[in-house]
Amino acid sequence: MLLTGKNAVITGGAKGIGGACSRVLHREGANVVILDIDPKGRQLAEELGPRALFLPCDVSREAEVREAMGKAIQTFGGLDVLINNAGIQRYSTVTETTEEEWDLVMNVNLKSAFLCSKHAIPSMQARGKGIVINISSVQAFITQNNVAPYTTSKTAMLGLTRSIAVDYAPHIRSVAICPGTVDTPLLRDALQLSPDPEAVFQECVDMHLAKRVGAPEEVAELAAFLASDKATFITGQAIRIDGGLGLMVAGSKRD
Repeated sequence: MLLTGKNAVITGGAKGIGGACSRVLHREGANVVILDIDPKGRQLAEELGPRALFLPCDVSREAEVREAMGKAIQTFGGLDVLINNAGIQRYSTVTETTEEEWDLVMNVNLKSAFLCSKHAIPSMQARGKGIVINISSVQAFITQNNVAPYTTSKTAMLGLTRSIAVDYAPHIRSVAICPGTVDTPLLRDALQLSPDPEAVFQECVDMHLAKRVGAPEEVAELAAFLASDKATFITGQAIRIDGGLGLMVAGSKRD
């Protein structure tokens, strides 16, 4: 197993990409701490067994993050892996976005990654090594209409990733994972905003050279590899796992 003896905290770890990370890292031998406001995290931790712990936590609030990290460290003896996965989506342009909507997206998607890193890294330093994995998005490189707060938050995560990699080298690594469209509850909720969800889903499929959307487990498998000792020469990078989304532009085709 890749992660035997390692202790991992996963934010938004109850479902979607976070839930898949909880399952895969646990399968690979890690002790897993699930941070989420969704009570499904408790069910998942109980399903995984004694090497899993659920801590309800609003990761956009420093007091809650500090308390949760302290409990995680106390339970398992320290931290080796932090996956900053918690995230939300709001659909609007710059001129349509309210200040409250902007702050909400930034707090959940970006501030949470800062706060969790702030309170996890000292334990990693004490153990001599560790990794912060930020779940960004392919929209840190390309974007679509009507997602100004989301794409801004995910782009900023790349800067946070680089800063952590530089400031805490050589012992602490930081990597950003940038998925394309992944079949998660967040995607399914977004599809329901359309009068024809299936048509929009097919559009998502067609945008990818792979002609499908990703599975949460595929992102989780990449996260597990990056967290392992097999990936210790990888730091500061943004790694796309996107089925070729955004590589092709309109133009002529061969017959």
